[in-house]
Amino acid sequence: MELLGSPTSPYVRKCRVVAHETGQAGELKVRFLGLTPVAANETVTRQNPLDKVPVLLRDGASSLFDSRVIVEFLDARSKGTKLFPESGPARWKALRLQAIGDGIMDAAVFTRFYATAGPEQYHWPEFLDGQINKVTQALDVLEAEAGELGQEANIGTVAVACALGYLDFRYSDTLDWRAGRDTLAGWHAAFSERDSMRQTKHYQP
Repeated sequence: MELLGSPTSPYVRKCRVVAHETGQAGELKVRFLGLTPVAANETVTRQNPLDKVPVLLRDGASSLFDSRVIVEFLDARSKGTKLFPESGPARWKALRLQAIGDGIMDAAVFTRFYATAGPEQYHWPEFLDGQINKVTQALDVLEAEAGELGQEANIGTVAVACALGYLDFRYSDTLDWRAGRDTLAGWHAAFSERDSMRQTKHYQP
């Protein structure tokens, strides 16, 4: 298998963390490409008509794209650890957490692209503020629930950890997400010590 992506993408990191946690990192070749939000990448476009990463290339099968699809595929083929609970409240809790983590990524990545790409006169500050407000609202919910997160890796905790890692990577100078969120900060510090997280930091190819 080969994963196409960017070393700075939190979605790509989520896929890589899942590969590590399920014992498949050795089977997954990662290829980082030069990508921009406004120009198509021919390699990616051939595999994903939406021209977005991550994209998972599979031998003898069609490519898969969107991190939610890729992580579920990796989990399904795992012969050992599973990150998606099969049923019941645990499953819906994990999927809900994944939605919160992915939602933070969506708003943060979009804000980053919107604020740094294109002529400044076309930027809409109120819109950008609205996106960051989504992030802070989600962080407040996570802080309220942080005591129940635990240190077990599942698709929800992985998504949340990758989202918080992205905020550290891209917003360390502008958004102090730890302020007033001591429980969440402590949880993230401990979860980030997992080998899967240490091996997939954004600045590491």
